[in-house]
Amino acid sequence: MTIRFSAPDSGTAPLTWGQRAIWEAVERTAPDDHYFNFGRVLKVPGTRTVAEVTVALTALVERHGSLRTLLADPVGQRLEATGRMPVEVTTGDPDKVMAELAATRFDYHAEWPLRVALVLDGDTVTHVVLVFCHLATDGLGSDVALRDLRTLLLRGRVSGPPAPRPLDLAHWQAGPQGRQVADAAAAHWADEHARMPDTMFAGPSGDPADPPIRRALLRSPALQLATRAVALANRTSTSTVLLAATATLAGRFSGSGRCAMLPIVGNRFRRDTLGIVSTLSQEGLFTLDVDGDFPDVLRAAAPAAMRAYRSAYHDPADRARIVRDESARRGTAVHPNCCFNDMRFADPGPAACTPADLDAALPATALEWQMSQDKLNCRFCVHVTTEGVSLTADTRHLSSDAIERYLHALEDLLVEAARR
Repeated sequence: MTIRFSAPDSGTAPLTWGQRAIWEAVERTAPDDHYFNFGRVLKVPGTRTVAEVTVALTALVERHGSLRTLLADPVGQRLEATGRMPVEVTTGDPDKVMAELAATRFDYHAEWPLRVALVLDGDTVTHVVLVFCHLATDGLGSDVALRDLRTLLLRGRVSGPPAPRPLDLAHWQAGPQGRQVADAAAAHWADEHARMPDTMFAGPSGDPADPPIRRALLRSPALQLATRAVALANRTSTSTVLLAATATLAGRFSGSGRCAMLPIVGNRFRRDTLGIVSTLSQEGLFTLDVDGDFPDVLRAAAPAAMRAYRSAYHDPADRARIVRDESARRGTAVHPNCCFNDMRFADPGPAACTPADLDAALPATALEWQMSQDKLNCRFCVHVTTEGVSLTADTRHLSSDAIERYLHALEDLLVEAARR
């Protein structure tokens, strides 16, 4: 079936900084760029028919312009006021339906950046499955969309002002205020590039897989307990603890005493971006000396992380220029090829644990291989979720065996730190 939408606004604009950043990653990963697709499942409140749910979905698409925006040439965005969006109706398992919808790349110029399925039990819609094109939004933006869809199902409308528009954000970023913010971020990128290593994981692994990109997930209750205990002892966040530990081991495994890493930052600190459904997430640049003991590394990590988070709201054109100039100065390509993405919607916060707690949790540790593909825009990507910590890596630079050893070493490092 399809839903028809008719909104009062349309127009064109350049891509926002976040859209340009993800588009560059998409281009480097194609044709395996379905890697960037992601989905959410909403359990429908109460008892709703297909007709009732489609009314809410129509209102959602009309409210958030990014869900009816296409890629335009030359590279920009085109917001459409009217159109039809296909909706799959199924009785399948919601998680499996989501995986199926996310398994193929989007047609960025011709396909709406949202795929929808309704899961039925008889005449009742039990779940709405949404799969997003990353050019349209990021994880935090999808959370806004889900919240608004639930409100539309419960109340029939979303109160308050209209949702912020990506088109307006793009124009602000291109204006004088946006340029001032971009210049400050560019200064950080230039300073850090001048003293970072050329790259991380430069050498060949000697044992590449086929296909070369592989992902392993470590489920470790002990790592979670240890991370919260270390955060409590050091008066910092669990995200900072994990970033510092990830960087420490990235330095050890790549043979570098200084780690350069690209943390993914949400960039939702301006009031006019809090309720926006768009891709604001970008990479910051985090550099850290990791030769010392972990407690010393962790103490230095907090201010370095703050500088990295501030640098993430940047104009990708500035970054490209800085990278090009530094690479020319050194006579070799300069890029970390190493990223960290804390995808949890909330930091669980510091909490105490005992050595006995850690001992009891360690037997539950399990590692599973989740994905393989031919191309990725990076060599080393750590993702933190509520499930655990995963590492997606190019096995031409970090073998499958090394991926497994890295994840277990991360658990060992944090558990040892928590026991001190």
